[in-house]
Amino acid sequence: MSASATTQGTTPTSPMTHALSDSWTMTRRELARWQRQPVTVVVSLVFPVMLLLMFGYLVGGGRGVSGEYVGYLVPGMLALTMAFGLEGTMIAVTRDLDKGVVDRFRSLPMANGAVLVGRSAADMLQSALGLAVLIGVGWALGWRAHGGPGAFLGAVGLLLLFRFAMLWIGIFLALVAGKPELVQAVQILVWPVGFLSNAFATPGSMPGWLGTVVQWNPMSQTATAVRDLFGSPGGESGHLWAAVAWPLALLAVFFPLAVARFARLSR
Repeated sequence: MSASATTQGTTPTSPMTHALSDSWTMTRRELARWQRQPVTVVVSLVFPVMLLLMFGYLVGGGRGVSGEYVGYLVPGMLALTMAFGLEGTMIAVTRDLDKGVVDRFRSLPMANGAVLVGRSAADMLQSALGLAVLIGVGWALGWRAHGGPGAFLGAVGLLLLFRFAMLWIGIFLALVAGKPELVQAVQILVWPVGFLSNAFATPGSMPGWLGTVVQWNPMSQTATAVRDLFGSPGGESGHLWAAVAWPLALLAVFFPLAVARFARLSR
């Protein structure tokens, strides 16, 4: 901030404050889309509920699960929901680039990366809402969390941390795809993470090599730690560190990659 600006009564702001303000502006922009496209929001909330009911009553059986299957399934579905539903954010990011919206933003005194941060913040709010809906449905089906309030909040925190990591992987893949019409094809790459996991069955009930892959899946680590915190069947102590380390490692790789690629594409 120049001295002349200061003498004119303008209060200087730090770069961090400026970046947070711009990011919040972009977040409100994304939240405004919810009002214009409520069907999209409703579908994103209903889809995981449909999966929970389908696997719980039509397809499920819980191979290798000791105890009531719904107690094992609900935490697994919570983790699975955090891995899916990325295409909305991915399409929004590529659409802004494709239509030149980002170019118009860059003509404003806006912090670099505020568009991505705002979009990710809106996604996290929707993800938290989705968790609340799915937990409510699980409760109606008879599932209960037995670990206490602190453990409950810790489990929700692990789920949101995993979502945040998956979100930035999705943003990077969207930027690599470059076009909204290619996002659906790229989104398919996320599906193995969800289904090669212990969301629906235990690794011990699978062939040896497959069980090993499933056991080391980052989503499986999150699901196992969350089950332990909830006091649900399939929970094992000692997985908390992996449930934290995996998302942080993924963020350390894909967050800077996404920001750097976005900066190159939006020049």
